[in-house]
Amino acid sequence: MFSVGTIPGGTPQSPEPGAASASFPSLAPVSGGGEAEEEEDNEQEPAEIYLCALWTSGYLGIAYYDTSDSTIHFMPDAPDHESLKLLQRGLEISKQRLLAGNYSFIPDSMTTTEKILFLSSIIPFDCLLTVRALGGLLKFLGRRRIGVELEDYNVSVPILGFKKFVLTHLVSIDQDTYSVLQIFKSESHPSVYKVASGLKEGLSLFGILNRCHCKWGQKLLRLWFTRPTHDLGELNSRLDVIQFFLLPQNLDMAQMLHRLLGHIKNVPLILKRMKLSHTKVSDWQVLYKTVYSALGLRDACRSLPQSIQLFQDIAQEFSDDLHHIASLIGKVVDFEGSLAENRFTVLPNIDPEIDEKKRRLMGLPSFLTEVARKELENLDSRIPSCSVIYIPLIGFLLCIPRLPFMVEASDFEIEGLDFMFLSEEKLHYRSARTKELDALLGDLHCDIRDQETLLMYQLQCQVLARAAVLTRVLDLASRLDVLLALASAARDYGYSRPRYSPQLLGVRILNGRHPLMELCARTFVPNSAECGGDKGRIKVITGPNSSGKSIYLKQVGLITFMALVGSFVPAEEAEIGAVDAIFTRIHSCESISLGLSTFMIDLNQVAKAVNNATKQSLVLIDEFGKGTNTVDGLALLAAVLRHWLALGPMCPHIFVATNFLSLVQLQLLPQGPLVQYLTMETCEDGDDLVFFYQVCEGIANASHASYTAAQAGLPGNLIARGKEVSDLIRSGKPIKPVKELLKEKQMENCQTLVDKFLKLDLEDPNLDLDIFMSQEVLPAATGIL
Repeated sequence: MFSVGTIPGGTPQSPEPGAASASFPSLAPVSGGGEAEEEEDNEQEPAEIYLCALWTSGYLGIAYYDTSDSTIHFMPDAPDHESLKLLQRGLEISKQRLLAGNYSFIPDSMTTTEKILFLSSIIPFDCLLTVRALGGLLKFLGRRRIGVELEDYNVSVPILGFKKFVLTHLVSIDQDTYSVLQIFKSESHPSVYKVASGLKEGLSLFGILNRCHCKWGQKLLRLWFTRPTHDLGELNSRLDVIQFFLLPQNLDMAQMLHRLLGHIKNVPLILKRMKLSHTKVSDWQVLYKTVYSALGLRDACRSLPQSIQLFQDIAQEFSDDLHHIASLIGKVVDFEGSLAENRFTVLPNIDPEIDEKKRRLMGLPSFLTEVARKELENLDSRIPSCSVIYIPLIGFLLCIPRLPFMVEASDFEIEGLDFMFLSEEKLHYRSARTKELDALLGDLHCDIRDQETLLMYQLQCQVLARAAVLTRVLDLASRLDVLLALASAARDYGYSRPRYSPQLLGVRILNGRHPLMELCARTFVPNSAECGGDKGRIKVITGPNSSGKSIYLKQVGLITFMALVGSFVPAEEAEIGAVDAIFTRIHSCESISLGLSTFMIDLNQVAKAVNNATKQSLVLIDEFGKGTNTVDGLALLAAVLRHWLALGPMCPHIFVATNFLSLVQLQLLPQGPLVQYLTMETCEDGDDLVFFYQVCEGIANASHASYTAAQAGLPGNLIARGKEVSDLIRSGKPIKPVKELLKEKQMENCQTLVDKFLKLDLEDPNLDLDIFMSQEVLPAATGIL
C-alpha cells in the first residue's frame, strides 16, 4: 500500500494509536517579537506536510516533508496496528533517489562512497519500507517542486535535514476530547486587522501553559499536546528539568535562559532562503542574534548539573561551529551599511579589492568636480556651468543645463560630445574624458555589488555546511523553552510533580483541581479520585444539577492529560498508571455539516469508547441518554455499562455522571466490587440548597431540578406546577389541568365573545345574524363550555 498526501497546518489533530496521519504536528502561525520576526511571519506561508506511507506484510514505513522547516521526517519500519487503514497502491522505488539527492548539509567535497556512509548513519537502509517511502516522497517533491515552483528548474526543493520519529508510546485522544476538555480552544481574533488571518487561542489548557518565548517553543508545546505519551523515560526527563527550575535558587537562571530564548528565531526559514539565494539583510541580523544566544545557552547549561540530560545535550551539542558561524558573520557583515543600502555589504579589511573600489567611490565627488572644471574650459562660453556625474550601469556622463536657444533636438548637438539623453532640463553627454573614466575606473558600483554578493554566497555556503548544528540548536532550545514555560506555570499555579506507576492500571489523584476553573472561580474545592485495581472500575456519580459533576469529570481527564505530556499537575499528589487512551462523551460537538442529530453524535462518541477502550483506558461520560426518550436513554446507558461490567478485570476505568436516578433505584446495574456510587455533597437549608462541591460515597436522593430552575429565573408558578406534575408521576396518579388556569381561560373567551356582540351594528342592512351566529358565536361558545 502506498499513499502520498498533504496535511495543511491548522487545528491540531489528535494522535490515534498507530494512525500515521494523526501523529504529526499541526503548525499554526504564532506571533513573535521584533521587527525582523514580524516581517518574516507576514511573509511566511501556512505550513504544509506532504506524507508518503508504505504498508505491506504487516509493517509500515512513513516519511513526510514539513515546509515550515524544510526537513524530512521518517519513521523506521513499525509493526502494523489494527487501526491502520491506508490506500492500496503499489510503488517500486530505488535507493538511488535518496543517494542522488542534493542536500545542503552534505559537503560537496564528499565522494559517492562517503555520501553513502554519511546517509547510512542517519537513515536506516535496512528498513526497506522506510527507504521506499523516502524515495516516493522525494519523487513527489521533485514533481510538485514544493516551495520552488517559480524558481529555475535546476533549483531543487530545499532539504535541510532528516529527522526520525516513532509512533510508539502514544496515548490515543480524539478531537472531541481535545474540544470538551478545552485543551485547545480557538477564537476569532478581536483585531480588525487580523480578521482574515485566522484565530487566536482562547481560554484553554494550552493557553495558560504557553509561556514560551520563542516561536519554535510554542510549536513544540503544541506538538507535545497532540502527542501525549506513556514513555516513562521521556516523561521523567521533562519533569526533572521542571523540578530543577522550580527550586527558588534557580529562579534567576530560569529568567536569564528565557531572555536568551527570546532571541532564537526562525532558523529553518533563513536556511531555506540561503539555499535559494533569497537571503535578506534582516536574516543575517536574526541569525547572528540566534547563534550568539545559543552560545549563551551553552555556557549557562555547562554550569548546571550534567545529570539532567537536556543540560548535558545543550552543553555538548552546541559545538564550536556556532562560534565559528557567529565569528564569520560578525567579521564580514556590515549591519549598519546593509540596512542603509538595503543590501548585503561587508566590513572594511575583508577584501582589499573591494576596499580600494569603495575608496575610489567615496572620493569620486571631489575628483569629478575637478574633471568638470576642466571640461567647462573646453565648452562654449555660453554654457555657464557643468558637472560630471556617475550613474550605475551607465557610467560617467557630462551634465550641462539646457539653454534657451536649445529648442529642437538638433540644437542639443555639441562638437566633441555624444548626446545621450535629456532629463529634468539637463543635457547628458559622453566626452573623451568621461569615456576615459569609464575605461579607467569602470562601473564601480556594480563591481562592488558583484564582489560583495560573491562574498555573501561564500558565507552562505559556510553557514549551510553547518546547518545540522543550527537545526539541533532549534530542537534543544525549543525543548528548553517549553520546559521553562511549564515550570513557570507550575510555580504560579501551585502544581506538583506526578508519579508514574506502570503497575497501576488507572490514576490516583489527591485533592485535584480543575486547571481552568480554579482561575475563574473565587474559591475552588479540590476533590480526590482513585481508579486502580479491580475495585470501583465504574464510578457512577449522581447529584443535583450545577453541583460540579461535569467539572469533576473534566478535572480527572485534564490532570491525567497533563501528566501524560510531562507537566506538573494541579493536585497535592497524583499517581498515573499505564493509560493508553482517553475517551469522552461530555458535550455534543454539533455541526450542520455533519448531518447528524445531537443524539446520534452522542451515540458515535460512546460507540468509539465501547469499540476501542481497553483495560488501560480512561472513559468519561456525562449525561449520556438525555437526548432521547427517558426510558430509551436510561436503557442504553445501563446496557453500555453492563457491557463493560461483563468484561470483568478487562473493564476500562469509567467515570459516569448522570441524573438518571432510576439507574440506581431500579437496580439496573448488577451489584459487585466493580461498581462504585459517588455523589456531590449538598445540604438543604429551608428552601435553599447549599452546594459543597465535594465528592463523597453515596447516591443522590433527588435531582433538585426545581431549585436549579429558580436559580435560572423561571417564574414561581411554573416551578410549583412542575413539582406538582413530578410528584403525580412518581405516585402514579393522573395529571389533571389546573382549575385556576381553566377558569382564567374561560373568562378570556367570554370577554372576547361579549366584545364581538358589542361591536354589532343592528341597524346595518348588510348584517346577517345567521352568519354571525354560525361563524363567531358557536365556535367561541364551544371553547367556553
